[in-house]
Amino acid sequence: MGWVPNLFTLSNLTLGFLAALLSGRAAGDGQLEYLPIAGILIFFAMLCDGLDGFMARLLDAQSELGGQLDSLADLTTFGIAPGALMYALVLNQFNYPVEGALWLPTGALVAAIFPVCAAYRLARFNVSHDTEGFSGLPSPVAGFMIALMPIAFGDMLAGGELNLIGIFLAVSFVLIAFLMVSTIRYPKLKRSLFRRFPRWRLTLLLSFLVGLLLFAALYREGRYLPVSIFSLFALYIVVGLVSFSIHTIQRFRL
Repeated sequence: MGWVPNLFTLSNLTLGFLAALLSGRAAGDGQLEYLPIAGILIFFAMLCDGLDGFMARLLDAQSELGGQLDSLADLTTFGIAPGALMYALVLNQFNYPVEGALWLPTGALVAAIFPVCAAYRLARFNVSHDTEGFSGLPSPVAGFMIALMPIAFGDMLAGGELNLIGIFLAVSFVLIAFLMVSTIRYPKLKRSLFRRFPRWRLTLLLSFLVGLLLFAALYREGRYLPVSIFSLFALYIVVGLVSFSIHTIQRFRL
């Protein structure tokens, strides 16, 4: 039954490839309405990424081949596709014309940072045996945050022209990329939450988060739901940064 988890892995890769194609088309003809669709494809790819591991454990079908396929699919979906998406959304405006028809591909080089960091992050993960948490921001979290950007902030970009929101997104893009290859510790949420919180507190916390997302989904026809989801993922990043800062300060005091 090893083909079952591999089917989800290849679905992940296919959706990531389609997201990259849509982003390339948006970059070519300026049709930015393709980008939210690309973001949604990355979301469904992330679901497939979670399901392949779940099905492999459920069917006792874990294999080295499946692990290698998973890394290649994740590089496509959470590295290449987000880089292409962000290039089409904002970074193509950082390309500078020079003499004649030539141009300096500054934006393209910045966009390439993301797949490069994702590749390094995935390779490091493959050779590590850390079961307690993640060293660096997990690539699915990083890729999904980029996928949310055209959905959450696309309307705030003034007709495709670079503004403060565009600069914020570009800076966030680079920061998220470098967090993937950092040594900042990020917890595995499922294990960390069950270990640190009593069941009643965990139930209360999850109920609050679900209620918050439901309110965002219902308020003004769900206009703020993507921003709310983006904020929750940003909170996960902040938790890692704060924890890293506290441990660094404590280590220097000792």
